[in-house]
Amino acid sequence: MDALPAWPKGKKLVHLDLKGAPPRIDYLHKLIGLFSGLGANGILVEYEDMFPYEGELKVLQSTQHSPYSREEVLSIQEVAKSQGLEVIPLVQTFGHMENFSPPPHPPPLSQFVLKHKSLWGLREVGHCLGTLNPHREEGVRLVEEMLRQVVELHPGSTSLHIGADEVYLLGEGEESRRWLSTPGRTVQQLFLSHVTRVAKGVREAWPNLNMIMWDDMLRGMDHDTLKGSGLVGLVQLMLWDYNPTLDVKNTVYLLERYSGAGLSELWAASAFKGSTNVHTCVTSTQRHVDNHLQWLQVAAALPEGIHMLGIALTGWQRYDHLSVLCELLPLALPSLASSLQTLTHGQFSPEAQSRVTKTLGISSVEVETMESPSSTTGDSVLFPGRRLAELVVELTAILQSEELRHFEDNMFVRGWFTPYHRQRKIVSPLIAQQLQCQAMTLLALVEQRVAMVKKEMVRLYPASTAQEWVEQHVSPVVAPLQRVLEDIRASLLEMVPQIVSASMVGQ
Repeated sequence: MDALPAWPKGKKLVHLDLKGAPPRIDYLHKLIGLFSGLGANGILVEYEDMFPYEGELKVLQSTQHSPYSREEVLSIQEVAKSQGLEVIPLVQTFGHMENFSPPPHPPPLSQFVLKHKSLWGLREVGHCLGTLNPHREEGVRLVEEMLRQVVELHPGSTSLHIGADEVYLLGEGEESRRWLSTPGRTVQQLFLSHVTRVAKGVREAWPNLNMIMWDDMLRGMDHDTLKGSGLVGLVQLMLWDYNPTLDVKNTVYLLERYSGAGLSELWAASAFKGSTNVHTCVTSTQRHVDNHLQWLQVAAALPEGIHMLGIALTGWQRYDHLSVLCELLPLALPSLASSLQTLTHGQFSPEAQSRVTKTLGISSVEVETMESPSSTTGDSVLFPGRRLAELVVELTAILQSEELRHFEDNMFVRGWFTPYHRQRKIVSPLIAQQLQCQAMTLLALVEQRVAMVKKEMVRLYPASTAQEWVEQHVSPVVAPLQRVLEDIRASLLEMVPQIVSASMVGQ
């Protein structure tokens, strides 16, 4: 593929999603330095429950691990500034409000508060925890208070992202249905009325603060609706698409449509991790490079007059508050480095790849095939979190192995240790012991690697993150093997108890 023009001038923001696996502050400081060295000039920080909310909003803080302190939030900005990076905070104000709550009555519960029955009234519909009911004044006031606390703790920031993506099931709540029963009213108007109210409140409080919002809820709106939305001159739209086969023609058309309606200040949003699959553990660099190559084609095809302010490289840690952890940051740093260099060079050229491998001290841009520090000229200091990345790759390979994943499909299990045999405890002791040995060997290998992963993970993340990662990504895979071992032991105890008794000697 021929080289395209480098990404047009403007910000290259690295998105930090902190609603899962929040880095320890010293590790985060190292990452910020790396982002700068890789070519970023800003970070888009989605604090979620890691922000040190105060007063009535203290209930929003994480209960699984301590949120960052006010001093730590300020230190993030100080380190970023020293590295030439702008910090843009992101606060969700409509959708993805799973961690949103009103003041605690009674005191805070150690759970996402919108699960609490007495607070269901702040949801648009009872079974959707993410969408705020736009008709409740107390909900709007709390959004405004969230924004106030975040903005005031970011005195040097010139921009604020107000979210507003994926506002699921809007219009389906009882109050919304009543509102929509008036002829001429639409769900689009309902969305716009809430967002413009929030945005105007921000503009009144901080006249010089630029506002960014996600674009997806506006994609279906026609020219007249967009032009009369109340958002023109008020917000900057960030159009997101994380697909490696992004539709260039349609994306250019959409950007032209926004610009033609007066929403001429625009951002793009790509992804360097967290968009492959909800439970992905190991990042594919090539997939994300391909996404950025598509965005370069979009940028090259834009007509004069469209003002692209920059691009945010998103790194989602969860799809939402209630989903599992996606790839941890160390697993995605080669992807991030490669994506940034792709934007800088206009292609993922040998020169771009060389810059990545030299900067990170690795032999391959794919985290699955990078060599260990001892076999390269690089040093692990160049790649903060490298050891954890290596250990997770090794453990994931074991967990995905045919021997482990399909243990119950092996010939001896299907021939001599089926559910029929296990239920009746009629088994061949010789084969059962052979299966027991195989299963115990596999489990011992997994347990050894898990211990190494956890030890390294708690250096970079809270202990609760290590526990969650293991329970989500390891436990479900080894559970069938553990059940086989339990059934083998029960069967042998029934048929040849002396074998089981002998195996207990010395334990």
